[in-house]
Parts: sequence; structure tokens; C-alpha cells
Amino acid sequence: MSYNQTIALDAMGGDFGPDVIVPGAAQALEKIEGTKFIFFGDEKKIAPVLAKHSKLKAVSSIVHTEKKISSSDGISAAIRASKDSSMRLAIEAVKDGRAHSVVSAGNTGALMALSKMILKTLPGIERPAIASLIPNANGSSVVLDLGANLECDAQVLVQFALLGAVYARVVRNIQTPTVGLLNVGTEEMKGHEEVREAAQILSSVKFHGKYHGFVEGNDITKGTVDVVVTDGFSGNIALKTAEGVGKLTGQFLKDAFKSSPLAMLGYFLASGAMKKLKSKLDPAKYNGGMFLGLDGVAVKSHGSSNIDGTENAILVAADLVHNGFNKRVAAEMTEVMAQATITKAESAPAA
Repeated sequence: MSYNQTIALDAMGGDFGPDVIVPGAAQALEKIEGTKFIFFGDEKKIAPVLAKHSKLKAVSSIVHTEKKISSSDGISAAIRASKDSSMRLAIEAVKDGRAHSVVSAGNTGALMALSKMILKTLPGIERPAIASLIPNANGSSVVLDLGANLECDAQVLVQFALLGAVYARVVRNIQTPTVGLLNVGTEEMKGHEEVREAAQILSSVKFHGKYHGFVEGNDITKGTVDVVVTDGFSGNIALKTAEGVGKLTGQFLKDAFKSSPLAMLGYFLASGAMKKLKSKLDPAKYNGGMFLGLDGVAVKSHGSSNIDGTENAILVAADLVHNGFNKRVAAEMTEVMAQATITKAESAPAA
């Protein structure tokens, strides 16, 4: 498929910089023909790597800057020192129309803050949220927020639900996605007041999805709903816990298959199935967290992502632009915000 768009890449972001980002773009280009790239960062480090990929080099340009935002910088310090940094210049390229999207593996807090400051939010959206696909028994679920907003009121949670529903249709092609609010139980009286109030609103508002109700942590991996909505504090803990359990399970399997000669033989006989399992749980396949709600497409790649993960993050950005994600969000938010029930909900009963 031909993609007529330009992607801005923060080439200095993440743990590996151009050594991973450039090859990742080269792999992505094989799947998104017609795409152009602008690499922002130190030309002396980018150019030698880019020279190894002739096809990518032919559709790429480099904007030189030796300045970058460190992953250890606090948000305030990063913003103050962001002028002429590779991350900020990449975001500004989207703002001024030189690029259709930006991808960075750099400092998450700085990327979110700068993206919101420079690109602004879409009409009807108070705060952007980080969304990504999390594997489950049925394939994958959209989960948001994954760390951008530690505290959220009912209105923000409702906005996240609407954003997640659009994302599920664009990315997973689900016509009527089911949406659930993450809670400590499925009973109506459970949870914080803002979660119960958001549930009241979602139960009455009409949107292009179906509100399921409350879901618990284990429902994420069960695949109970297509979209799981929560605040960034809980979402980030859920994400990191899932990643930890995945790594622990992998370690347990390795230890078990190394425990005896017979177990090693069992691994040899089951090697095909184990490769399929490894591929299904490969975090690189799910890399690429979209900042939903911005007036522009910005995608966060994991700081330690490998080449395959970088490729996937770039593909996420390209698909969102190609499918007109932001236009669909703007249209649906206008439709939903016209309903009185979106802003009026009676106080939820006390727990």
C-alpha cells in the first residue's frame, strides 16, 4: 500500500538512538511505500547509519542538531532546555506542516508536555492520553491512559473512553468496540467517585461503541472488552505488572526446560510451539503508544525498543495518519459533546 506522508523521527531519543531508529525506519518503509522521513539529531551520527540503507536514504532528510533531551530530565527542566532539541524540532515539524506525525523514544514526560504545548488538544478534549494495544486471550485490547495523567476526573475518563473507541475502530477495525472502566470490582457501588460518575455518563451517552461497565485487572488479559479505560497511575502500574509477569513466565519456562535432559528434549519437541508463543508475546509487536487527543499524531516508542519495535511504532503513526484518525476523533467528539448527558450526571452513590 502506498502512503503519501512524511514522518518526523527524533533520531536521538531512546537508549540506542540512530543505531536502532534508522534501521527501524528502513524496515517500516518496506510496508509503507511512498513515505518520507525527516531525521532530527546529530548528522554525524545519523548519516553513517542512513548510508547503509539506500532506499531509505533516497526518501529521507536530516535536520542537524546536537542538542537532545535526556531520559533522566524532569519535565520542567526538559521543557526549559528543549529549544533546538531533536525532540522539540520533530514535534514542531508536525505543527508547521512539514511532517504528518512524530515518533520518539525519548523522555515520555517531556514528549507529552511538549506535544501538548506545541500541537494543542483537539476540540472537546481536555487532556491527551497514552494508549497502546495489550495482548489478551482474544488478541489485544486498547488500554488508556498508560501514564500521562496520574489523576483524572469523570469528564476526562469519559473523553478517554471516546478516544479509545475511535482508536479501536481505526487500529483494530472493530465496528462497535466494547468499552470498560477499570475498577476494583464490577459492582456499581465500587470504586472512586470519579469512576462511578464516569460510568453514569457512559451509560447514557450515545457514541460509536458500547459501554460494558466496570472491569477488573484480570479482564485486561481475558479480553473482556475491546477498550479498557483508567487513569494514568493505575494504567501504568497495570502495564508494568503485565510486562513483569511476561518476563517472569519466560524465565520460569527457560528454567523448567533446563532442569533435566528429559525436559530439554521436551523443549526440542515443542520448539515450534514455543516460537509461536514467543512471537505472540513479543513486546516489539505492541510497541508504539499513541498520544490520543492531540491535534496532531505523536507516537511514543519504548526507550529500550529494538529495531522491530521501532518499526512497529512508525507503522502505528503511519496508519493513524493514513486512516484519518484525528479527523474521525474531531467529528465524533463534536457529535457526542452536543448531548446533554455528556456533561450532566447525578452524583454517584457513596461506596
